[in-house]
Amino acid sequence: MGAALPLGDPIPAAGPLGEDSTWSADAPFSVYLHVPFCRVRCGYCDFNTYTAQELHGASQDAYAETVRREITLSAAQLAARGPLRPATTVFLGGGTPTLLPAGDLGRMLHGVAEEFGIAPDAEVTVEANPDTVVDGTAEALAAAGVTRMSVGMQSAVPHVLASLDRTHRPENVRSAVNSARAAGLQVSVDVIYGAPGEALEDWRRSLDAALALEPDHISAYALIVEDGTKLARQIRRGEVVPPDDDLQADMYELADALLGEAGYDWYEVSNWARTPDSRSRHNLAYWEGADWWGYGPGAHSHIAGTRFWNVRHPAAYAARLAAGESPAAGRETPDATARRWEEVLLRTRIRDGLPVERLSASGRRALAALIADGLVDGAAAVHGRVVLTLRGRLLGDTVARALTS
Repeated sequence: MGAALPLGDPIPAAGPLGEDSTWSADAPFSVYLHVPFCRVRCGYCDFNTYTAQELHGASQDAYAETVRREITLSAAQLAARGPLRPATTVFLGGGTPTLLPAGDLGRMLHGVAEEFGIAPDAEVTVEANPDTVVDGTAEALAAAGVTRMSVGMQSAVPHVLASLDRTHRPENVRSAVNSARAAGLQVSVDVIYGAPGEALEDWRRSLDAALALEPDHISAYALIVEDGTKLARQIRRGEVVPPDDDLQADMYELADALLGEAGYDWYEVSNWARTPDSRSRHNLAYWEGADWWGYGPGAHSHIAGTRFWNVRHPAAYAARLAAGESPAAGRETPDATARRWEEVLLRTRIRDGLPVERLSASGRRALAALIADGLVDGAAAVHGRVVLTLRGRLLGDTVARALTS
């Protein structure tokens, strides 16, 4: 049911922002709408998700209206600190958002539009399990304001899908992509590498299948073994071999090569796009430290340097909102040292890089050694940006630590 929430400070009576928080009318604003429902739990997943048997009284049917209550509460709190501004990106994630009827997802989006407005050129993304994109789904989502669908392909190889506990039919990936494209939506395809028993040729087969779909965008994520998951327990018992770091590095290099040859440019460590306009603007907002409010159980938010997060279980979330209370469970305001580390770690993940001027004196001294080691692009550094090479992306944490030492 997801990883435990972080420790943090208690929520003030005035709400998660407190009375001392500011709200800039000029900064971009993004919205995340969490839909925590899944038909089955994938063995590798530690997201805050729930199957029908785990809801304990929480109602999927009432969920859209519950989220709208939180949207209304948040707008009132932000309006007390300055003019509200429209959302420039909205992301419906999960879980499996498309387990809910398209009309429910549309009501959530309408709640955002009513309270904040949604910019005319906003990017509005919905994640989708291929099996849940049935006749009329994509058209209804487009009519509700969705502009982009992210299809969870994960693999094209049956034994790899089985090792991940993915139950969708591989042929439905193409059907979902075609439906989204016919509805006028941009399309992203998500794939995972490093699953138990996956060979390099299996991964090549999945990449070839993803490219054959000709999506606008491809995300390729390394499998991470998270504590508390079924996969972690299987590895601990010796039932499954853990991911091999060297093989995952080979898989990443293969992805970068094949995607590049097919005309996709990487713009973030795990993401490639056909054109700059095909990049995920919502995810870039996270990496660039923008403001966003996350709605739903367990959702996290970042407003004006303050981070806060909601109670995890859908029943507790609904009960708080039914009582007119904020569902926020805790908050934190990172100090200058933590903010510097976050900025370096996040901004070095993206193609546009980190401005050299944002480094401390010791960070600038470390930069020369990183360029000499082939981890940072020397030409980009001359133009004032820290941009990682392919090898640097594979050792991103090492680079970030050196730049903040």
